[in-house]
Amino acid sequence: MGPGCGMRTTKCQLMVTSLCVMLLGLSIATLSTVTHYGLHFTLISNISLENNSYRVIHHAAFYFGICLSMTLILAALLSSAATVRESPCLTAVGFFCFALAFCGLIPAACWRYTHSTEVEDSMMDVYDLVYEEVRRNTSSFRRHELTAIHEAPWLYSPAWGDREEGWPIAAAAGRPLPLFQFLCCGKHSPFGDTANIESKTCPPGPAHDVGQDCLQEIQDFLKKHMDFVSTILGVTIGFTVYGMILTSFLWFSIHFSNNLDRKGKYILRER
Repeated sequence: MGPGCGMRTTKCQLMVTSLCVMLLGLSIATLSTVTHYGLHFTLISNISLENNSYRVIHHAAFYFGICLSMTLILAALLSSAATVRESPCLTAVGFFCFALAFCGLIPAACWRYTHSTEVEDSMMDVYDLVYEEVRRNTSSFRRHELTAIHEAPWLYSPAWGDREEGWPIAAAAGRPLPLFQFLCCGKHSPFGDTANIESKTCPPGPAHDVGQDCLQEIQDFLKKHMDFVSTILGVTIGFTVYGMILTSFLWFSIHFSNNLDRKGKYILRER
C-alpha cells in the first residue's frame, strides 16, 4: 500500500467518523434538552425544597450536555473541512476539539460509574420529603406539588368515553392507554396512613386502584434513562478516541509528506 492509498483510506475513515460524531453530538443535544425540559424531570427539579439535591444535577447535566454536543459538532465540522482541504491547521484544531471532548467525557463516565445511583436517589429523596411533609401536615402548597407529580397529561381520545371510563375501552380496543407522569400513586409507608393522602393527591385510574409505589416507578424509569445515557457516553468516547487517532495521523501525513495527492507548485527553470 503506497502513501497515497493510505492517505485516501485515512480521509475516508475520518469523514465517516466525523459524520458519526456529528450525529452523536446532535443526539446528546436532543437528549439534554429532553431531559432538562421533560415533564418527568422538571416536576422534581421545581420542587421548592432547600435541600433539593436533584436540582443541581438537573441543571449541571443540561449545561454539560449542551457544551459537549457543541464541542463534538465543531470537531466533526473541522475534521471534515480538514479532510477536504488537507489543511494542517484545521486538522490540528479538529484534534484539539476531539481531545477537549474526550477530557469532558472521561470525568462524566467516571462520575456515572462511581455515583451509579445518585440521580435516582436524589429524585426519590425529593419525592419522599414532599410526601412526608404532606403526611405530617396539611400544607396546601406541598399537596399541590405532590398532586402535580401524581397527575399527568392524558393521551385521550373522545372515542374512548369518559376519562375515568375510557381506560377499559382503550385497553379492549388495543389502543395506547392514557399515561400518568410516572403511572404511580403514593408509596408504601410503614406507618400505614397513606390512604387519605392518596385519595386527595392521586387522580382516578389504574395507578390509584393498584396503588403502585411511586418510589419504585421513579427508580425503574431513571434506571432505564441512565442506562441509555451510559451507552451514549461509551459510544461517544470510542468515536472520540478514533477521531483523535485519525486527525493526528492525517496531520503528520500532511505535514511531513510532499506527495500525497496534493496540488503542488512547480517552478520551471530555463536551461
